[in-house]
Amino acid sequence: MAGQGVAWDQIALFAGLGAEEIERIEPIFERQRFAAGKQVIGEGEPGEEMFILIAGSVRVSKAMVISGMAIPGLDPAKSRKVLATLDAASYPMFGEMALIDSDIRSASVAAVEESEFLVTGRERFFDLVHREPAVGCKLLAAISRRMAATVRKNNVELIKLTTALALALSRR
Repeated sequence: MAGQGVAWDQIALFAGLGAEEIERIEPIFERQRFAAGKQVIGEGEPGEEMFILIAGSVRVSKAMVISGMAIPGLDPAKSRKVLATLDAASYPMFGEMALIDSDIRSASVAAVEESEFLVTGRERFFDLVHREPAVGCKLLAAISRRMAATVRKNNVELIKLTTALALALSRR
């Protein structure tokens, strides 16, 4: 399995950081492996870890029905939308919102094949932010940019969906 020699400087979260800064960040991460089919994070569950995929691939999915909502003819357990399939080539990260707040997970992520991750938790992350404020500021800025891009993308998708719904309803 790949993932042994991680190119830390190729991880988007660490873009713009020098080798010495990355060396100070490395200890807050631990490696975790998940077998094929194993859930890494579950939508609606609490969590405080962020994951960076360093080997393997994962599938990100979201429930199509709000928890507790009943829709005739639709089995909530089987109605999931695959949002993305990610492979380790670009070291994608997920779960970063859990570092910032204590809310529940917004999507599920499952290993497609045996996969390995760099994982850090909220406490370790903020210990680093307090201990190394310059590095911490850069990391928080990178996470903020990532979240802003996600909000912008979701805004575009929301406009598309509401437009499609309005058109469908106007033809009735």
